[in-house]
Amino acid sequence: MRVVVAAVGKPRNAALAAAIHDYETRAARYWPLDVHEIREERTKGMSAELVREREGQRLAERVGSVRTIACDSTGRSMSSEAFSSWLLGEREGGRDVAFIIGGAHGLSPAIISAAHSSLSLAPWTLPHELARLVLAEQLYRAGSIIRGEPYHK
Repeated sequence: MRVVVAAVGKPRNAALAAAIHDYETRAARYWPLDVHEIREERTKGMSAELVREREGQRLAERVGSVRTIACDSTGRSMSSEAFSSWLLGEREGGRDVAFIIGGAHGLSPAIISAAHSSLSLAPWTLPHELARLVLAEQLYRAGSIIRGEPYHK
């Protein structure tokens, strides 16, 4: 199983970038992890719809034909335990999984409708950098839960 995280943009805040890198490194101990940062679309003079569409095209090109999970506030909410159980099931089924995080304007309707499912990382709308941090931490936590390690208390 390979886990892919495809996100629009690079973290701009150095401390946040370091935290994301730390948790992605930790998560990679449990899951073969590929991270793809997609260039943010310049928004000057463009509608949010067009920005989402163009970023969505780049995201789709990067993840290819693997099972995609759209990270969206309207998606399914899971506890950490349920998420780890679901991820273990995907691994046991031999499926690669790609989590897709949109940019400042969110994900395109095409990405959301084409995704196998959608996952809510929080009931709030999160900046894409925070969404990436939350996802990385939960991937790490899921691995520690599966192995019975003490991180998850």
